[in-house]
Amino acid sequence: MKAFVYEMGEWKLKEMEDPVAGPGEAVVSLKVSGLNRRDLYIPGRLGPEKEAVVIGSDGAGVVSQVGDGVSQFGEGDEVIINPALRWMEQSAAPPAEFDILGMPDNGTMAEKIVLSADQLEPKPSGLSWEEAGVLSLAAMTGYRALVTRGRAEAGQTVFIPGAGSGVATYLIQFAKALGAKVIVSSRSADKRSRALEIGADRAIDTNSDWKEELKDETIDLVIDSVGEATFNRSLDVLKKGGRIVTFGATTDDHIRFDLRSFFYGQYDLLGSTMGNREELRALLKLIEEKDIRPVVDSVYPLEDIREAMGKLENSTQFGKLAIRIGE
Repeated sequence: MKAFVYEMGEWKLKEMEDPVAGPGEAVVSLKVSGLNRRDLYIPGRLGPEKEAVVIGSDGAGVVSQVGDGVSQFGEGDEVIINPALRWMEQSAAPPAEFDILGMPDNGTMAEKIVLSADQLEPKPSGLSWEEAGVLSLAAMTGYRALVTRGRAEAGQTVFIPGAGSGVATYLIQFAKALGAKVIVSSRSADKRSRALEIGADRAIDTNSDWKEELKDETIDLVIDSVGEATFNRSLDVLKKGGRIVTFGATTDDHIRFDLRSFFYGQYDLLGSTMGNREELRALLKLIEEKDIRPVVDSVYPLEDIREAMGKLENSTQFGKLAIRIGE
């Protein structure tokens, strides 16, 4: 099979052995995979002297082989892949055996993948292959941050700094589906406009004075993935007793903030990462009930994945980047 890998310090498109399903496993012939920011970090995490690892966490395709003991899926079934490995039940934090697909396990940027059949879910019938292929990781991340950790409710106001990421596009749509008011920020006028098109109530310039722009708003919840560049600015506009959920740090992992102001303000700071199978199934139900569609910025053939990676690295996309694998 053809696969895109990181091997011995280099990105490569190479031929690899076709996977075979063992007991409890299924082989999926992939139609579309989704590119995520974590894929860009693989070289820094693996180092220059590792054997080939297929990157990619998201994917949708057709089951082409099942192993002994698999009864929930059969050959020909259309499925999406749950990249949260071995995190099935709702819990405060992932279990010790949790990993994200696409390192150390081989991921979805290949013509085929073998994995436990428990990591598969039926493909939503109303979604295209491109939409289904970019769904899981970002949608699970957003759903857990917003619903499980953030406890978003109808009538609340949610502020999302950074409107263009894949997760942000799900956050906007999920929050609106739950009845919340949604405010986003972006430096890009085009991204602000597109955020309004998919449901945001307000979109402000990231470079503006947030305290002035939002002085008439009561921000109940901030969902932040930017980190150092926005964390303190987000706290400045959060209501007393409000909640801030963080699931990423695209600028810097380390921040400084005024602890005394924080505890006097009675703020809640909550960490979140990925999601479990229960949350994936819940968001799939929400997507079907509210007719939510993943936002696909663009689609690239596997041969052009490096171009897609460059676009993601420069953050010029709005929504998700899809990689077409099979016909």
